[in-house]
Amino acid sequence: MDAKRIAFIGAGNMAHALIAGIVKSGYHAKQIIASDPNQAQLDSLAAQYGIETTQNNHQAVEQADVVVLAVKPQLMAEVCQPLAAIEMGDKLVISIAAGISVSRLNAIFATELKLVRVMPNTPALLGEGMSGLFASANTQADERTFAEKLLQAVGKTCWVQEESEINTIIAASGSAPAYFFLFMEAMQKAAMAKGLDQNTARLLVQQSALGAAKMVIENPQTDIATLREQVTSKGGTTAEALRVFAEQQLEQTVAEAMQAAYDRGQAMEQLF
Repeated sequence: MDAKRIAFIGAGNMAHALIAGIVKSGYHAKQIIASDPNQAQLDSLAAQYGIETTQNNHQAVEQADVVVLAVKPQLMAEVCQPLAAIEMGDKLVISIAAGISVSRLNAIFATELKLVRVMPNTPALLGEGMSGLFASANTQADERTFAEKLLQAVGKTCWVQEESEINTIIAASGSAPAYFFLFMEAMQKAAMAKGLDQNTARLLVQQSALGAAKMVIENPQTDIATLREQVTSKGGTTAEALRVFAEQQLEQTVAEAMQAAYDRGQAMEQLF
C-alpha cells in the first residue's frame, strides 16, 4: 500500500483488528493515528503497535489522507458532524458502520465524499475476516485499490456494484459468524446431553467445523452440495441426521434468518 496517513475514528475491536493487520503486513505504524474517547483503548493500541493516538477527532482527520470511520451507527452523526468543517475533498473515507449509506454520510459531512463502505466481520480479529466493499461513484481506482488492500490485511475481500448489496453482505458474512456459533453451541449442548464433558464436546464440534471449512476452501472446484453428499452414505447415520434437518426445514429457516438480517440492514439506513 502507498504510505498514506491513516486516521481511525474509533478504536474498538474492528479498528484494533485493522490496525493489527496492516502493521503486521508492514505498514509503518507512524503513519497511523487512532482517535477515541477511551484512553485505555488508545494506550493499548499505542503500546502494542507503536501508532500515534489522540482524543481529538478533528486533529486526527485534519492530518490524514485516509479516514476510517470505525464508529457505531447510532453515534455516527454525533461524532462526524463536528468534522464537517474540515476540507475532505482530497481524503478517502472508509466507513465500516452498518446502516449508514453513502448519501447519509455525505449529508453528515456536508460534502460529496470519496467513500468506500465496508462490511467486515469479527474473524478479522484473527486475520480471517471477510469484507464486502462498495465505492461511491467519485472514488478513484487507486483509492479503491488502497481500501481493498487495507481490508485484505485482515482477510478476504469482495466488491459489490450496488450499494443495496452491502445488506446482502451483512446477511451472508457480516452476521454469519454468529450463525455458525449458534449451530456449534447447539451441537455442543446436544453432545453434553449424551454424557460428554464440556471440553470434549467443544473439541469435537470446533475441530469438525474447522475441518469442514478447510475442505470447502481446499476444494474450490467442488460444489458444497457435493461435499455434503460425499460424507452422506445412503441409509447411514449422517443421512438420518440430515433427514431431520430437512424435515425441520433448516434451509428455509436459514433463508428467513438471512432475509431478516438483510431487512434490518435496510431499516437501519432510515434510523441513523
